Amino acid sequence: MSEQVSWVPEGLDTGMPSAARLYDYLLGGGHNFAADRMLGEKFLRAQPNARTIARLNRAFLRRAVLFMMDNGIRQFLDLGSGIPTVGNVHEIAQKADPEARVVYVDFEEVAVAHSQLILEGDPRAEIVQEDMTKPDAVLKAARETGLLDFTQPVGVLTVGVFHFVPPEADPSAILAAYRDAVPRGSYLAFSQFTQDLQPEEMAGIVEVMKKSQNPMFPRTMSEVEGLFGGFELVEPGIVPLPLWRPEGTNTDDPDKAGIYAAVGRKV
Repeated sequence: MSEQVSWVPEGLDTGMPSAARLYDYLLGGGHNFAADRMLGEKFLRAQPNARTIARLNRAFLRRAVLFMMDNGIRQFLDLGSGIPTVGNVHEIAQKADPEARVVYVDFEEVAVAHSQLILEGDPRAEIVQEDMTKPDAVLKAARETGLLDFTQPVGVLTVGVFHFVPPEADPSAILAAYRDAVPRGSYLAFSQFTQDLQPEEMAGIVEVMKKSQNPMFPRTMSEVEGLFGGFELVEPGIVPLPLWRPEGTNTDDPDKAGIYAAVGRKV
């Protein structure tokens, strides 16, 4: 039976778990349903460190946005932005510069509906409901918001989402389309699960997610590096989440981070 809550879009099948709501659950959010929580518990059995990994991924997003802000970026395209939670891109960016602009992109109905609620009254941030694996449609919708000036550098964010893009979808071509749409001096922030770190746990996660609408495709370091064509990796390159420009005392074990993170600059 479907759960009925005020923020649930009409007609949504709440019995079918989604990656966006699973991530919300792992982060301790409240925009998830019984099916998502059941999947989340299986995910946690496969990878007991999953809540820490979700937190580390969110922290990387913050550091990447602030790094881009320090390097002159004032507009962001957040692909697969998910369900808004504490520390959204527009909050991070607009705290540093109130004029910063953000276009969020997601296809999941709850993510879009909740984003629309949060962004009401903010003229510098908007959500578009599109599939990030279809760059032409995403870029058209992003341009139509009027928020992004594609003659000026853009911060493109693909944080914790590309492990849902299967090899047959040609992830390199997808990222190349976004790269070609932005000028030199733009940045790409990227993070995704890898089998290089905790391979046994990663294999368990892949098995769990096969039973969801969002199967996962971990990638090796060399595969991640191959996605950065046309971008120059900034220091420290492709590293486990807690090792990407950490702030303060860093006590998280990089070998248990599960995810590689990197930022590149279009040259």
